[in-house]
This record gives sequence, structure tokens and C-alpha cells, in this order.
Amino acid sequence: MPGSKRLFMTAQRRVILEELKNTSSHPTAEQIFDLARARLPRISLGTVYRNLEILAERGMIQQLAWAGTQKRYDGNPESHYHVRCLNCGRVQDIMVEPLAVITEIFERVCDYEIVGHRLEALGLCRRCLEKSRNV
Repeated sequence: MPGSKRLFMTAQRRVILEELKNTSSHPTAEQIFDLARARLPRISLGTVYRNLEILAERGMIQQLAWAGTQKRYDGNPESHYHVRCLNCGRVQDIMVEPLAVITEIFERVCDYEIVGHRLEALGLCRRCLEKSRNV
């Protein structure tokens, strides 16, 4: 875990983390706020945002930030890939081993030591695809 200090697990942080780990929908901060507020009615949206940043910095969750979209959050901190529907925005995990060949190719074409990579596939989910065929 990055950082040398132990993270104090407040009640708010614990609930946010639990709610995020209990969903596979890759929610936004506002969606996590709604989930957490059901358990902690006095929690604020600012508290949710601050704690999501801290949890992501500590490597306990993943923050998914794509240009032009709201940040989404993933309770699974392990290295894995994602696919995002270009129509509805749904995000789903692609659970395959990270491809070492990507790191090797990147290191051959730039002067960086690559320590990791993220991959996002784009497409249409089954629901949106079926809707487009029925139009």
C-alpha cells in the first residue's frame, strides 16, 4: 500500500469501502453517496469525495477517469481491464491476466520504465446493441 502511514478507518470510510466492494457496477461518487447515506444519513457528498480520493491514493480501490466522463470507482484494486459501453456508459470488468507484452512494447518505444498500465475497451453492451437492432 503506498504511503508509510497506516490509514485510520473511520466509520464513513469503512461504509464507503464496503458499499463499493459490494457492487460491480463501477459507480460514480454520487451513486456511492446514495448507497452510503442509506447507512449513514448524515454523511456528506464532500466526505464521500474526500474518502474516495484517499482510498484510491492508498491503492485500496481504483479510480476510473476517462476524458469527458464522470469518474467511476472500482472496489477491486487488483490489476484488471474494463470495457465501457459507448451508448449507456455501463462499465464491466474484463478479468484476464494483465498482458505483459503491452509493457514490453511500451518500453521499447519510449524512454520510460513502465510500472503498470490500464486498458479500457470500448463497445456497445448487449442491451444497447439489441436496442439499436430493433430501431
